[in-house]
Amino acid sequence: MAEATPGGASMGVIETIVERVRGILFTVQDFSIFTASALRAAVTRPFYGREIVHQLHFAGIGSLLIVVISSAVAGQALALQLARELAVTGAKSQLGHFMVISVVRALGPVLVGMVVASRMSAGITAELAAMRATDQLDAMVAFGSDPMKRLVVPRVIALLVALPALTVIGDALAVMGGGIVGMQYHITWETYMNGVINYLTPKNLLVGMIKPFLFAIMIATVACWKGFTSEGGAKGVGVSTTESVVISSVGILVVDGVMTRLVFKILHW
Repeated sequence: MAEATPGGASMGVIETIVERVRGILFTVQDFSIFTASALRAAVTRPFYGREIVHQLHFAGIGSLLIVVISSAVAGQALALQLARELAVTGAKSQLGHFMVISVVRALGPVLVGMVVASRMSAGITAELAAMRATDQLDAMVAFGSDPMKRLVVPRVIALLVALPALTVIGDALAVMGGGIVGMQYHITWETYMNGVINYLTPKNLLVGMIKPFLFAIMIATVACWKGFTSEGGAKGVGVSTTESVVISSVGILVVDGVMTRLVFKILHW
């Protein structure tokens, strides 16, 4: 048996790396084309109003409870940490200020986005992947219906409407939860709300409210793309669902970091 030479082993490693990089590039290209097609289809007729309303109910009302609980608990936990430290430095009256900066700019959009992504990504991908496994998508094409228009666009539009609204609700509950914690540290509600209102400026709102729209597009397109490209039957449905949740969750953190830096640069902060 011929022994493997060091040069041959090195070439094998290089070829493996090249194939991995090529696979990643093809995947990014495939997802980019899918996203562009979905956004183009979202602004052209026909529109399936009944399906949009159904998906809006699923994305908005269906996610409301977990957003309310998560935001209220996270807001109070954050306020507890801030109030404790501010009490040491004698700046308890600034709790409302720090809560607005922390919640509206960063915590609120990311927390709501992660919670909604974990629910919506799994649901959308599992549904579409099951349709792929049972050839329902091919049947739709055979009957003259466009899966992109009928399945993807309603979910994109629904999340574009639902996620910003859920973010506003989550931010409000988190800030109110901070006020309740502040009262335990002898901060009056009026003092707390004055700090909140003074720092609830258009610039702070812009930093926080531009993110949910980008999160919504990413969650919907990633989930639909993984559902459409699922392979391997029932096992493939599980794999695609897991990958969809992971990609959406990590993507939210990446988009948050990039958008924060970009908006700060635009606003000259």
